[in-house]
Amino acid sequence: MKKSLELLLISVVLLFLTACTKSVTTQNTDLAANTMLLADMSREVASTEYGYTQEGEASAQGGTSVITVTFRDDGRGEKGSLWRWLQAAYDTFDKKDLCELNIAPITASEGDYFAKVALSLQSEKTAPDLVAEDTFQLATDVEAGYLTPLDDYLKDYPDWTNGSYYDSLKAGVIAADQKVYGIPYNTDTRGLWYNKKIFQQAGLPQVWEPKNWQEILDTCQIIKEKVPDVVPFWCNSAVATGEATSMQTYEMLLYGTGERLKDEESGKWIISSQGIIDSLTFLKNIYNNNNFGPPLSKVLNGQASNISAREYLPQGKLAISLDGIWIVGNYLEGGASPWPEYSKVLGFAPMPTQYGDGSGSITLAGGWAWSIPSKSDNKDLTMEFIKHLMEPEIYVDAIISMGSIGARTDIMKNEKYTSMPFIRTATEYLQDAHFRPKDSQYAAVSAHIQTMVEAVVSGSSPEDAMATYAVDVTRTVGENKVISK
Repeated sequence: MKKSLELLLISVVLLFLTACTKSVTTQNTDLAANTMLLADMSREVASTEYGYTQEGEASAQGGTSVITVTFRDDGRGEKGSLWRWLQAAYDTFDKKDLCELNIAPITASEGDYFAKVALSLQSEKTAPDLVAEDTFQLATDVEAGYLTPLDDYLKDYPDWTNGSYYDSLKAGVIAADQKVYGIPYNTDTRGLWYNKKIFQQAGLPQVWEPKNWQEILDTCQIIKEKVPDVVPFWCNSAVATGEATSMQTYEMLLYGTGERLKDEESGKWIISSQGIIDSLTFLKNIYNNNNFGPPLSKVLNGQASNISAREYLPQGKLAISLDGIWIVGNYLEGGASPWPEYSKVLGFAPMPTQYGDGSGSITLAGGWAWSIPSKSDNKDLTMEFIKHLMEPEIYVDAIISMGSIGARTDIMKNEKYTSMPFIRTATEYLQDAHFRPKDSQYAAVSAHIQTMVEAVVSGSSPEDAMATYAVDVTRTVGENKVISK
């Protein structure tokens, strides 16, 4: 009976595996984890009863490896930019006869994605072979031991040393141990998107470049009075929108005051300052004092970013949105919200500093990278696949569909890329770009930022929200690592 059950198990698993095509796709990480678990079970039974062994994640039939890839799905499944990029790269991969591709995205809010990835990276049964890492999270995952250093692989990758990648982005994937843990595939800048048609209705200029925060608020007031049926201003402002709230709202404001998250002299986290109060007061003026923002039911929604970019902007319901260059990917043919007129209707203004001082504008830059988990079974082959993903002829179409700024310098010679509306402007904003702290505690501090911002837009005073933030951050990083200014 025991033998029969084991044979039955092997038969079921083999039937499952061989029914897959060369490109295996799954809808979520639970299914991907189950697939890998079944494969592990088949190997375990086969090896103990029949002496079968196979290195890596090889199928029982032909010894073909499986490269499992995890990334955050934008809700579009196989139509999504990353999914299509991975599939196109696999279809032209010169080693595809050696492997199958298991596309295993996570459909979740941004914050949930990081948590689910961290869980999957802890086990050999659930860890993918290739994972999309937001570069701000990279230091945390490296410290936890989740990622593989790529330095040895890069010795055989001339593009890494010949100037094909922006140095600033290469620096973003180097951890505290000075080793490289990812290949950056995009970056971004942020600014103020505005609807020219709404501006025209309000009697505002078609070329709008506010010089300070007060000009933004004044413009919102005019729109509210002249075009009362639209939302004057939207920015990510909730815990549910995760890092988008921290980076492209709060930090865009805080850095615009001239302050930073950490004191540059002492290296300590700033938990109380005038810059924090001023940043939170701007948000209070948007949401509470003047009702310039969308309803809280929309703001506190985990899909708020998509609602503003895919619905409110193209439908003419929103005048100004503080957001990143990538949103234009939604408006392309095949995008989530095709909008042929977007380049004529939208303007993209630099975000001004608080009083127009310094360079006059501010932006935060981030980006994503391909990393190899430490528990991957197919590191060598996965690195070869990464190199193929990043080959210009494969990469340029992918980066265009994302609407992002490319990580490779050489695509600036590609007319198809440079002719994209707003891409040159967004790239110019990199001149004034700042990056998040390369600190493994940043992710935890960022979560407290999100709580602080949501508290203010929900009605708390800036002073009370900052006081709670100070307690939370101090508890997280320790009293010896914080400072008040």
